[in-house]
Amino acid sequence: MPHLSAVGISGLQAGEDVNDIFVIGCGDVGVRVARLVQAGGGMVSALARGEPAGQRLRGYGITAVAGDLDESASLAGLPIAGKLVLYLAPPPGGGLHDTRMRNFCAAIGAGQAPARVVYISTSGVYGDCGGAWVTEATPVNPQTSPAQRRLDAEPVLRAWASPLGVTVVILRVTGIYGPGRLPLARLQQGHPVLSEAESPPTNRIHADDLATVCLAAAEKGEDGEVFNVSDGQPGTMCQYFNIAADLLGLPRPPQVTMAEAQQVMTPLMLSYLTETRRMDNCRMLERLGVELRYPDLDSGLENVVAQLDQPNRGYLGSIGHG
Repeated sequence: MPHLSAVGISGLQAGEDVNDIFVIGCGDVGVRVARLVQAGGGMVSALARGEPAGQRLRGYGITAVAGDLDESASLAGLPIAGKLVLYLAPPPGGGLHDTRMRNFCAAIGAGQAPARVVYISTSGVYGDCGGAWVTEATPVNPQTSPAQRRLDAEPVLRAWASPLGVTVVILRVTGIYGPGRLPLARLQQGHPVLSEAESPPTNRIHADDLATVCLAAAEKGEDGEVFNVSDGQPGTMCQYFNIAADLLGLPRPPQVTMAEAQQVMTPLMLSYLTETRRMDNCRMLERLGVELRYPDLDSGLENVVAQLDQPNRGYLGSIGHG
């Protein structure tokens, strides 16, 4: 993908500094975005909660800036004026409000305001849709506290940005997979999955494609726009584990009924099975002009497995769902 300043960008305004981005919550996806920007000659800074985080960021050529989203006073003076801010940080655990987003907004005044913020939300804000296709026009109905906290952040960010003239683009992201995110331990330990016959649809996006979408949203997204981020090919959790097992040369996991799953699965895994929806990504593809490198699980997981012997390619990891 071309660097931001190397393409015609309809959404950006004159004077915006597109060669210098600031990442809040610079984990796996943030590093991938940074590498895209750096490849085009741009500069990347990121918030670092402590020195270990700062050392990790500097190892990727990212300038570390001290600050803690849980302490609003530490965010005063962040070097983000006129820049693109990519906000990837999750809300804290507990409650219905994203206090970290509120701390960020409270700390940033007019003279310090960025040009635009791309905020990573979650497809969980739509709640259970009974397996129906979900577009950006689908009413939000978050049914878990993490999704409620993510949704809380969206209007807080918009209300802060509007009087300051800051452009806000929101990405509602599905489950993320990629290098470092394979369910290797679960497969090796033989943990069961819900049977294919009962497994509800889930949605995913490869981490590299998500990084590309983040920059595309920064380039072309207009103020107030929301984009669903998914490969547009809903599958099932059972399918995901089976493909991964086959590529890794491991036995496919045993399948259990929902009644059995409620007895043997963790609450976290069960939560992945209680909300069903199929995410429509047409707006993302058409408005942002994104061409996915991994448009389905087969191609995406083949890429992930091929990188297992390249430790520097996988940065962080966990299983996601959407």
